[in-house]
This record gives sequence, structure tokens and C-alpha cells, in this order.
Amino acid sequence: ITLMGLDKIIDADVKCLQWVYQYTQNKSCRRIIWLSKTGDGYLYLLIGLLLWQFEPEHGPLFLATALMAYALEIPVYLILKHAFKRRRPAQFVPNFSAHIQPSDKFSLPSGHTAAAFLMAFILSSFYPSIAPVAYVWASGIGISRVMLGVHYPTDVILGALLGSSIGMFMTWMDYAL
Repeated sequence: ITLMGLDKIIDADVKCLQWVYQYTQNKSCRRIIWLSKTGDGYLYLLIGLLLWQFEPEHGPLFLATALMAYALEIPVYLILKHAFKRRRPAQFVPNFSAHIQPSDKFSLPSGHTAAAFLMAFILSSFYPSIAPVAYVWASGIGISRVMLGVHYPTDVILGALLGSSIGMFMTWMDYAL
């Protein structure tokens, strides 16, 4: 991508962010914040532990796969975030303020989205019937991050690709072994 092409992508990204964000200005964001918080990580561990305890056919392998997947996803996410060093919208877009305080200063990729799509992929691999719910929930987390003003749309897209790719790799590893 040329520098001019990258500028166009960034411009479109900012415009899309502002378009989505406008729907939350001067409004209560409690539900959006709640949805976003379901991607903080605690729910993933709870799901894994519940499946391990109460679903003997696939639960133990699910938990092991998820733990290994997150052990890979977190460092890759951190490496990418510090390699890209993309400033958050409130640091880049004039007269812009996020609804929540982000946990760190860089935005690319979205860690919440990566983790949510990783969980959705693994859940869908083990329990295909819940795939639609898992992916709607993961997509909701990604959209919530844009609506709250802490991520650009491309941060969320790359987060979804990261989480899905690691999920694909880990489930492939399970089947290969």
C-alpha cells in the first residue's frame, strides 16, 4: 500500500468511527459498556471451567485448547500493538473523547475483539450449533469498542482476524494431534 493509499484508509477509518460514534454521543452507554465488559476475559475462563466441569465429552479438551490459544494470542496481540503503536481515537481525532478509559495507549489491533473472536471460533469448533450466537456476541464486542470511541473499525477488523486465525491454528493443532 502506498503512503497515499494508507492516508485514504486512515481517513475512511476516522470517518467510519465518527459515523458510528455519533449514535452514542450524549446518550447513556451502559448497555454498550456492559457488552464490551463481557470481553474483558473473565467470561472466557468461566465458560472453559463450566464446560470442563459439566461437559465431559468435549469440556476438558475445550478448556485445554482455550488456555493454549490465549497463551498464544496474548503475546502476539501485545507484540502487534507495540509494533503498530497506533494512537487511540481520542489522541488522534480533534475534539473527540471516548466514553471509557482504555486499558492502554495503543489501539491496533483490538484485544477485546481478538479475544472474543478467538472464543467464538473455539466454541464454534467444539459446539457448532452455537456458532451464530458466538459470532454475533463477538461482533457486538467489536462494534461496542468503536461505539465507545476506543477503537477504529480497522482495529476491530484486524482483531477479529487475529483471534480467528489463532483459533483456527489451535483447533487445527487439536485435530492434527
